Amino acid sequence: MTDIPPLAEGYEISTDAARLDRERVHRWLSTDAYWAIGRAREKQEEAIAGSLNFGVYDTASGEQVAYARVVTDRATFAWLCDVYVDPAVRGKGIGTALVGAVREHLRPYGVRRILLATHDAHGVYAKLGFAALETPEHWMALYL
Repeated sequence: MTDIPPLAEGYEISTDAARLDRERVHRWLSTDAYWAIGRAREKQEEAIAGSLNFGVYDTASGEQVAYARVVTDRATFAWLCDVYVDPAVRGKGIGTALVGAVREHLRPYGVRRILLATHDAHGVYAKLGFAALETPEHWMALYL
């Protein structure tokens, strides 16, 4: 699967971390994203600094409307996380286009797998080729 789902007209995707509305991203994640509720701003800044960041922006206003973060070595592995679309623009395919752009951005690096975890968006990610782990019994986690 190599097609990037089209981004709704009037929006653009950027990997320029300088464009991120860091306050907005922190507010979204720390107050509305089940996986990051209560995340400290300092922790969010550290996460941004150590990641490949994607923002979706309204081309007319420049306002950020979505965010995704990838932790990767840009060679063999990537972890897609903190995918968030502002509730005001949900339903326009922005999240699907964003994740498709992430996938295609990583493709030239030769990354063999992109992992993610989701509680409720399996259908969104499945449209882009994500599937349940084939051998989940091989995977382990260390919870600190």
